[in-house]
Amino acid sequence: VQLQAYGGGLVEAGGSLSLSCEASGWIFSRAAIGWFRQVPGKEREFVAAINRGTTTRYLESVQGRFTVSRDNAKKRAYLQMDMLKPEDTAVYYCAADQNIILSSPPRLDQGAYDYWGQGTQVTVSS
Repeated sequence: VQLQAYGGGLVEAGGSLSLSCEASGWIFSRAAIGWFRQVPGKEREFVAAINRGTTTRYLESVQGRFTVSRDNAKKRAYLQMDMLKPEDTAVYYCAADQNIILSSPPRLDQGAYDYWGQGTQVTVSS
């Protein structure tokens, strides 16, 4: 079971980045996918998630700016980040929750996620 997140980089405030999370070695469609981020010295925090269908949840501060989606055929999830702010600077991680029931909304608790990809750095300059 592997997850790989990529697509991070350096962008000016107000710009956009699109992160991708690629899965291998398991049935992608049976897992919810979550995106989390961490700044050095701070706790990792929930950013966005999508359940096995199309139900999504967002951190309040990214609502309306970030969009999480998935393509089960490609075994990929995406985090489109628009109107980026300097406070969005962090290492972003994707994670999979394989224990979620089909109709349940995605969970916010990172403890619910079984598998994690390596992080990708997002830096937003002011």
